[in-house]
Parts: sequence; C-alpha cells; structure tokens
Amino acid sequence: MTADHKSEACCSHTAADTEPLSSQEPAQKVCSCCTKHTLRSEAERRKLVNRLKRIEGQIRGIIGMLENDAYCNDILIQSAAVNAAVNAFNKELLANHIRTCVARDIREGKDETIDELVATLQKLMK
Repeated sequence: MTADHKSEACCSHTAADTEPLSSQEPAQKVCSCCTKHTLRSEAERRKLVNRLKRIEGQIRGIIGMLENDAYCNDILIQSAAVNAAVNAFNKELLANHIRTCVARDIREGKDETIDELVATLQKLMK
C-alpha cells in the first residue's frame, strides 16, 4: 500500500485551489487532493465501500422517514445510528492510514506527515 504522485489534475478544482507540482514544472498544477493516492488491496477497498453503501442505505431510509412524516424521535435515533456508522468507518480508515501511509512516511523521514495526521485528527474530533 503506497501513495504515489500524479502528474495531472484529476478533478475540477480552479487554479486558486492548486499549487505547482514542482519548481521545475510551474505551468502544471494540481490540487492537494490530486497529489497523493493510497493503493489498497481489493479486499480492503471492498470492505470500506460496503461500509459506505450500508451508510448510504441508512441515509436513504432516513429520507424515506422524512417523506413519510415519521416521528422526530425515530428519525433522530436513525440519525445517531448513521453517525455511529460513519465514526466506525473513520476509525477503520484512520487505523489503516496510520499502519500504512503514516508509518511508511515516517520511515522515509517525511516528518510533515505527522502534521498532516494531527490536522486530520483535529478535524475528526470537532
């Protein structure tokens, strides 16, 4: 499982959202979400996607409850279940990230990965 760098943008971010790939290639720009990728095993990818699809189904269920004027408390209970499922997804993805990407980058002397991890943890703990 490795992160590798892409040479061109993979999304529709504007130039204001982007930064040069390197000082040697100033005309070519990509946003930060396009520069790193994690290669996952098919089993790991399937497991994470299945979790998200279950969450998606829960969200669709809540939408149906709203459309059918379900009791507020029942909707709130389902919403709490979605939050718990998203938290479980985040915990699993974060653990995998630390074991693979962060550990590799630290071994390679890329200390900026620690700052990235701290910022990510702060966002998750809001």
